[in-house]
Amino acid sequence: MKITTNLTLVFVLILLPYFIINNINVTHNRQNVILETRYNHAMDTATQDAAKALIINGSQGAESQYEFQKRLRINKEEAVQTFFNSLYLNFDVFDNSAGQGVINSYVPVILIVGYDGYYVYYMDEFTNATGEKELKHVWSPKKPYAHSDQNGNTFGFTLDDFVTVNRNTDHQWFEGFRGEIAGTASIPLLNDASTFDQVRRASIVNPIQKDLEHYINMYNNFAKRNGVAYTFTLPLISQEEWNNTINDVGVLSFVQGMPMGEKYYNNYALGGSRVVKKPIYNGIIANGRKYYYSRNSCTSSFTTEEVFSSEKDAASNGYIPLDCTVGNRN
Repeated sequence: MKITTNLTLVFVLILLPYFIINNINVTHNRQNVILETRYNHAMDTATQDAAKALIINGSQGAESQYEFQKRLRINKEEAVQTFFNSLYLNFDVFDNSAGQGVINSYVPVILIVGYDGYYVYYMDEFTNATGEKELKHVWSPKKPYAHSDQNGNTFGFTLDDFVTVNRNTDHQWFEGFRGEIAGTASIPLLNDASTFDQVRRASIVNPIQKDLEHYINMYNNFAKRNGVAYTFTLPLISQEEWNNTINDVGVLSFVQGMPMGEKYYNNYALGGSRVVKKPIYNGIIANGRKYYYSRNSCTSSFTTEEVFSSEKDAASNGYIPLDCTVGNRN
C-alpha cells in the first residue's frame, strides 16, 4: 500500500508542472482572444467611421445624381483623421499625445479607394526643425487606375465600366461607359464585357498590392533603424476581399505590431462609403423591337446598342422594359 501511495505521489509530482503550465497557457490564450476581439472591434469601427467621413462634405443637393456619385470629391484628410480619432478613443489616449504616437506607429499604411484612382497614406522619414529624424504619415499622389494594351491604347478605368480611352492610332480621346463608346472607338478591349472587366479589375488590384507591399517594406526599414523588432508584412487578403475593396469608394486600413500577450496583432479592415451605384440600363434590339433592362437584375445575349443611367432616359429613346424571364432565355 505504501509503495502504491509513493508511486501516486511521484506521478502527481511529475505531472503537476504540466498541469500548471497548461493552465497558464489556457489563461494566456483566453486573454489573447479577449484582446484580439477588442482590437478587431476598434479597428473595424475606426475604418467604418473613416469610410463615412470620406464623403461627409459632399454636395447635399446632388447626392442622388449618378454623375455626382461617380465623380464625388472625397475628403481623404477627414477620413484618416476620423480613423485615428476613433482609435484614440477606443484605446483611451484621445488626450494623450505620447499614447497617440504609439498608436500611430502601429499603422504602417492606409489606402483610400477613390472612383478613378487611389491614395496611400504611408509612413515616411524626414528631418524635423531640430535636425532629428522623425517618422510621420504622408500622402502619396493620386494614382489612377491605368492600363496600356499591346497596341499602345491607354485606358483610365473606374470602379465601374465608365472608362476614358486614348486611341494610339490618332490620339483621339473617348469617354463613357464601355458599351457606349465600343462602336465608335474601335478598340478590341471595349468589345467584350467579360475581358474588359477582368483587365479593369487587374489594373486596379495589382498596382494597389504592389504599392502596399512597397510602403510596408519601406516602413520596416525605418522601424528597424529605430529598434523595432516586429516585421511588418502585407496580410494575406482573399480574392473575394479584393473584389469587395474595388466595388465601392472606401478605406482599407492596416494595424500591425500591437502587443497581444506573447504575440503581435496583425490585421486589416475594409470600410465602404456606400456610394450606391444606380442601376445601369442596357438597350438592345430583339426581333426588331427596342428593349432595355437593368444589368443588376437581368442578363441577355443580345448586343448592347445603347447604355442609359435611368429608365426614363431609355424610354425617351424608344426602348421598352424587357421581360427578364424572356431575356434570360435568349
